Amino acid sequence: MKIGIPKEIKPLEGRVGLVPAACGSLVEAGHTVFVEQGAGKLSGYTDEQYRALGVHILPDAAAVYEQAEMIVKVKEPLGPELDLLQARHLLFSYLHLAAEPALLQRLLEIGLTAVAFETVEENGRLPLLAPMSDIAGRLAIQIGAHLLHQPQGGKGRLLGGLPAAERGHVVIIGGGVAGGNAAIMAAGMGARVTVFDRKREKLERLRAISPAVTALYPYPSELQRAVASADLVVGAVLLTGQRAPHVLSRDDVAHMEPGSVLVDIAVDQGGCFETTRPTDYRQPTYVEQGVIHFAVTNMPGAVPRSASEALSASLLPYVIQLASAQWREHPALRAGINLEKGRVIHPALL
Repeated sequence: MKIGIPKEIKPLEGRVGLVPAACGSLVEAGHTVFVEQGAGKLSGYTDEQYRALGVHILPDAAAVYEQAEMIVKVKEPLGPELDLLQARHLLFSYLHLAAEPALLQRLLEIGLTAVAFETVEENGRLPLLAPMSDIAGRLAIQIGAHLLHQPQGGKGRLLGGLPAAERGHVVIIGGGVAGGNAAIMAAGMGARVTVFDRKREKLERLRAISPAVTALYPYPSELQRAVASADLVVGAVLLTGQRAPHVLSRDDVAHMEPGSVLVDIAVDQGGCFETTRPTDYRQPTYVEQGVIHFAVTNMPGAVPRSASEALSASLLPYVIQLASAQWREHPALRAGINLEKGRVIHPALL
């Protein structure tokens, strides 16, 4: 199969769909791989590294889309990319269509087949979402800790505290991969951590992270009380393929201390706070109800070298499967189909 990897055009997005070594494996398997010139640059990969492994470097996105049958990219197609997609293309990417009805409609009009990374499901797991959730959870704490600094507009709290000064309080809503990684980071920094989730097995796992972690069921009164006392709140709620539910209202946010911080990892799926609105790394934050909000829709794009390595390792086996004529027989990929030839397939989008 002819596989194309364009350069990402989302603002300050440095990731690349497949690193050179993964492309080399596809070439060895008999596939033809086209990569747009400079696609790997911000992840630390040169065109020469791709060429050395038998990859064809093309001068622009138009040439990649024209040559390729399968398009492998990180973020959803934007603006001019939509004009390059054709009905014959198989698109393999993060899409988050439940939160993007206009994009959903445009892809339906094009008539292509789209398999979304975030809905590929195997044995109850989301293997292509997990590596970026790992990163987003860790970044949420690093970024949140920085935003709490007074020069950033924060309340001036050091998350880990120190002798004669209180530890910061981190509240994490959602105990999946992203929430779990956030809890590990926050506890490692010395913060007091409260995590909310509905599933007992997750609460057990979260509580085992550290004596600093309290894991609770999200009764509204308990959640509101914890959020009101929090320095940093991380939203990490996930419903596969669906728009994220609002777990904090505007009034809940208004009860937080001025200079506190909200980080909404669920922003790709519409956001789990009523006050969330999408941002990018050019202007990542805004203040609502006196609280600093961070709602960048491509959080892992800030660490493209690490993110591309992790994502590519997870993607490669599925790209190989997709490149076979019988790929629809693969249950995980079949579950990942969002659209097929002008029809909505995934039940979360119906």
